[in-house]
Amino acid sequence: MKRREFLAAVTRGAALAGAASQVSLPASASESAPETSQEQVGVLVDTTKCIGCRKCEYACARANRPAGADVKEFNDMSVFDAPRRMTPESLTIVNRYDNPQNPERPVFVKFQCMHCLKPCCVSACIVGALHRETNGSVSYDAGKCIGCRYCMLACPFEVPSYEYENIYTPAVRKCTFCYDTLQARGEAPACAQMCPTNCFTFARRDELIQLAHEKIAAEPKTYYDHVYGETEAGGTSWLYLTSLPPEELDLLALPDKPVPQLTESLQHGIFKFGIPPMLLYGLLALAKKVSAPE
Repeated sequence: MKRREFLAAVTRGAALAGAASQVSLPASASESAPETSQEQVGVLVDTTKCIGCRKCEYACARANRPAGADVKEFNDMSVFDAPRRMTPESLTIVNRYDNPQNPERPVFVKFQCMHCLKPCCVSACIVGALHRETNGSVSYDAGKCIGCRYCMLACPFEVPSYEYENIYTPAVRKCTFCYDTLQARGEAPACAQMCPTNCFTFARRDELIQLAHEKIAAEPKTYYDHVYGETEAGGTSWLYLTSLPPEELDLLALPDKPVPQLTESLQHGIFKFGIPPMLLYGLLALAKKVSAPE
């Protein structure tokens, strides 16, 4: 192909891209997420009270597994021998950590979706399958999901998991804060209701932050002076009180600035001017020209 023909093909592709560039993009996390309000709820986890009974895991499985849950499965304490991560079958898990302050009393920490105030998964989802509700829950619509798994790459807490073994209807799985069931009635998530030691407190997020700081001030020898989730990644709906530095309990050290703010300006700036569609249609036009018979 001559240089003139190549430029003409790219120009025709650019003309088609002009229309494509006018297509509106899914709202960013910053645009779609409501500001913290009176409806913003959360859960404060007091890890000093957790005994590792796995009742929260059982409650979660009973609420989210189609076939329910077998109690015997959650009586197995050998799972604490190695760290675990969430899976499509286990949307919340508890891990055990050595406690140098009291070797006879290990620390147990529950993990699940953190339900960020500015969620990266919502920002990364190109079809709007993930959405932040007015109360702070990050919900998921499997009917919209195309299985790109960008949310898995974007999540700084490495939470979403994918049903690779589900051949026909795979979905991204993660804790939904029991939004469609219990919270629709104003109730706490299933895991928080099941805890026998009351290490979970479900309330408005601002009240939980105040309560957490009051506990730290009242018992400075019991709690590490930091409320995890208050500012990490822009803030989360799940908050933690710990006796050890959070990093020693696999609670990741993250910047306070919401991660989507670092990428959305670049991402939306590029798509706003139709650069990717322009390149795509230009290449398609070029390929058509090359493959056309003389």
